Amino acid sequence: MAGTKSPEDAYTAAPFVPRGADLDALREAAAGCHGCPLHRDTTQTVFGAGDPDARVVLVGEQPGDQEDRQGRPFVGPAGKVLGRALDEAGIDPNETYITNAVKHFKFTHVPERGKRRIHKPPSLRELSACGPWLEAELELIGPEVVVALGATAGKALLGSSFRVTEQRGTRLEGDPSGPARGALIVPTIHPSAVLRADDREAVYEGLVADLRVAAEALG
Repeated sequence: MAGTKSPEDAYTAAPFVPRGADLDALREAAAGCHGCPLHRDTTQTVFGAGDPDARVVLVGEQPGDQEDRQGRPFVGPAGKVLGRALDEAGIDPNETYITNAVKHFKFTHVPERGKRRIHKPPSLRELSACGPWLEAELELIGPEVVVALGATAGKALLGSSFRVTEQRGTRLEGDPSGPARGALIVPTIHPSAVLRADDREAVYEGLVADLRVAAEALG
């Protein structure tokens, strides 16, 4: 019918988030989310995973190529960096819950790089559209500490004025009306920044230092 809009045109996942659902039901519902156009070209929704009783939740930007193919967050190279950094910082990776602010892989193709799918940062509109899923996850888990991995995650949790270079490694109070519901938020860089850095060891040590702030907050 001419003029009829599809759900993705509204740029909000809210109609797809079931009320009163547990994490398994949320994950199942998220698989059918058409709250924004990002679902069109991806393999699948990549929902959060980990300990449902976790005291600390780690929030990244969006799934990458490997995550999109496997359907789980942080299973690629950045995930390996993060797991090692958490362990060094004194946080057991098995006692965390990890998710992304955006649940679909946004990518582009660069002709000189063949068929490889190149990561493209989500827009603020896409970030906002996916917000109801993150809010629902955090409300169910009720973590004491939320680690924002990178600028996009920080914006999702703390607003568009967030700057990771200025606020990383600090303890910030979450907005009672925001997705973190008053939890302590510790921002840091995304672990993929380590992989892109010229001086990987120094950047990695900075990530570990920031994660130690989260570990100390947990007591």
